[in-house]
Amino acid sequence: MSDDEHRATLVRYGAGERTNHWLVALTFVLSALSGLALFHPALFWLSNFFGGGPWTRVLHPFIGLFMVIVFVFLAARFWHENLMRPADWQWLRQYRDVVNKREERLPEVGRYNGGQKLLFFVIIACLLGLLLSGIVIWRVYFSLYFSVGVIRLASLLHSVCAFVLTCVILVHIYAAIWVKGSLHAMLRGTVTPGWAWKHHRAWFRQITHAAHPRSRSD
Repeated sequence: MSDDEHRATLVRYGAGERTNHWLVALTFVLSALSGLALFHPALFWLSNFFGGGPWTRVLHPFIGLFMVIVFVFLAARFWHENLMRPADWQWLRQYRDVVNKREERLPEVGRYNGGQKLLFFVIIACLLGLLLSGIVIWRVYFSLYFSVGVIRLASLLHSVCAFVLTCVILVHIYAAIWVKGSLHAMLRGTVTPGWAWKHHRAWFRQITHAAHPRSRSD
């Protein structure tokens, strides 16, 4: 690859997209810490980061609600690009090649691969579960309208969704570190052509053809 190709970069995320992503990340951390403080007495010391127990109980649902609202904008922006396609299911079936980094054997994928798309929809399901269950157990405003049994069931669902979401986010973070260049894309917004060609070849073809439409007929 020439020096010019090394210096060249492709825009993967705009400033607004990156800001939205990091807002979701920040509110997730705050929601997780405040939620853990309320989940078990052994973790109640985490409430010190939020001004004590009463303030943690007040802030946690509002932080969670803000996280969902911000994520809605992110999901709307990337919804179409996360729809599962036959190549994505084939990518998932070849998980052994994925784990062993045999990417030359994998089908070409677009902006997101099958694993990223699956995580996207799991996050949506978890946030929806957290939102609905959170409304039920939001004692100040809504819990008076539900029976004790419904509140207990909602509390269990809330805990399960929070646990699954935390696991999914940890996988997301690990993958971003594992695939060199992914974290830079979300920090700076750009990737190299070589990175795009290696990891998201169909997306690379799409954006390069869009930038040079005449090359299709040459």
